[in-house]
Amino acid sequence: MTTPTHVAFVGLPGSGKSSVGRHLARRLGWAFLDSDHVIEHRIGLSIREFFEREGEEAFRDLEEAVIDELTLGPPSVVSTGGGAVLRSANRQHLKQRTHAVYLHSPPEEVFRRLRHDQNRPLLQVADPLARLRELYSLRDPLYRETARFVMETGRPSVASLVNAVAMQLELAGIVPATQG
Repeated sequence: MTTPTHVAFVGLPGSGKSSVGRHLARRLGWAFLDSDHVIEHRIGLSIREFFEREGEEAFRDLEEAVIDELTLGPPSVVSTGGGAVLRSANRQHLKQRTHAVYLHSPPEEVFRRLRHDQNRPLLQVADPLARLRELYSLRDPLYRETARFVMETGRPSVASLVNAVAMQLELAGIVPATQG
């Protein structure tokens, strides 16, 4: 069995990275780290406010530093921001230091989940579904390049997704099989 390391979640905003990650970490007895929450804690602002004040490039610089740091620490489950894969350094760190899981959600499914969410800066546009389709078109190949596992989210419960991810990690020998 491989020495415990990090499991990281990648995927579109609203694909379930934080929810599934939090529950998986609890199940594994590992720390859960959400890169967006770490960033907000450090800057003392919401990501939306930071985006408005400093721009996306400044945010991506900060995000890159945080992902580098989080993937070097003790074993943990890391939830990344939806755009983390845009930077090649992030893709490299996630591929080399984590067992990345792509929570694949089609844009229409994400739109259904996020249509009332006002805290996602990239979705505060006239046509959020068109924006999600654009993000998906650009990012899906990068998520696939980064991930060791691709999990279809569809409409199962968080518990079902956690079980499916845990089973993949167990079958790959990344974590020990749970006693059932």
